[in-house]
Amino acid sequence: MTKWDSEYIRLCKKILKEGKEVENRTGINTIKIPSYHLHFDLDEEFPVLTTKQLYFRQAILEMLWIYQAQSNDVRWLQERNVHIWDEWEIDENGLWKANQRVLEDGKVVTKEITKEFDKKYAHTIGTAYGYIVRKYQLIDTLKNNPNDRRMLISLWQNEYLKTAVLPSCVWSSEWDVTDGKLNMWVHQRSCDVPLGLPFNITQYAVLLSLIAQVCDLKAGTLDWSIKDAHIYINQLKGIKEQIKRYETLEDIIAPKLWINPNIKDFYKFDNSKDCKDIKVLQYKHHGSIKFDIAK
Repeated sequence: MTKWDSEYIRLCKKILKEGKEVENRTGINTIKIPSYHLHFDLDEEFPVLTTKQLYFRQAILEMLWIYQAQSNDVRWLQERNVHIWDEWEIDENGLWKANQRVLEDGKVVTKEITKEFDKKYAHTIGTAYGYIVRKYQLIDTLKNNPNDRRMLISLWQNEYLKTAVLPSCVWSSEWDVTDGKLNMWVHQRSCDVPLGLPFNITQYAVLLSLIAQVCDLKAGTLDWSIKDAHIYINQLKGIKEQIKRYETLEDIIAPKLWINPNIKDFYKFDNSKDCKDIKVLQYKHHGSIKFDIAK
């Protein structure tokens, strides 16, 4: 299997062996470990899991929605047949509903909660993700002052938390240029290992590669810092199937990332539903695994 498959399965086994079962706001318990760190060298391997199918088009379009379109409007994704954020979309009346664990009369209970937002946030996820990215000028700094040690993007902004449906899980990235290579360190405060992590790793590997190209740099290393790495208890069957595949099925070589070499402006990469300028080549996998979403 790929190096990323090996690292991923190692993390899953660690959670199953050492993790503690805890309650959380969704009402579905998780098995968690408090922290974990991953390291990738994009010159050695482009990280996409092969032990299960990763829906590359959806992953990349979500990344472009956040960092290129700098949008919080769920309809942008839906127009491209990407439905990752449908469960968190504020309705036309400014309301969002979900079953969650809440404190009531001194006891934690599961009940349907309704959050009210200004109607101007209808069809969005509120003041999160792409809404915040527009505050930063990373590419200009990389081009004009690549030795700057203050190149970071923080999606965790206290003033926006109350008007966000879901505060950013992958909440910050730090960037540096060393020996002509662009490197990035990502921090994730809460990590849904079966569903979120495979998407996120591939997304940020692509983001790093795209920005490296438009800044005339090579893609270097990606470090990933996780706080609260967890598996929901209703995901255990799927994870055990994925581990079994890793241990019993034939090896598959890592795929390759192709980026249109003619694009030199990050905001010009095609973000239509076809995602024409970004492709994963030679991607073979062992099939999809269904995991439930917890809101």
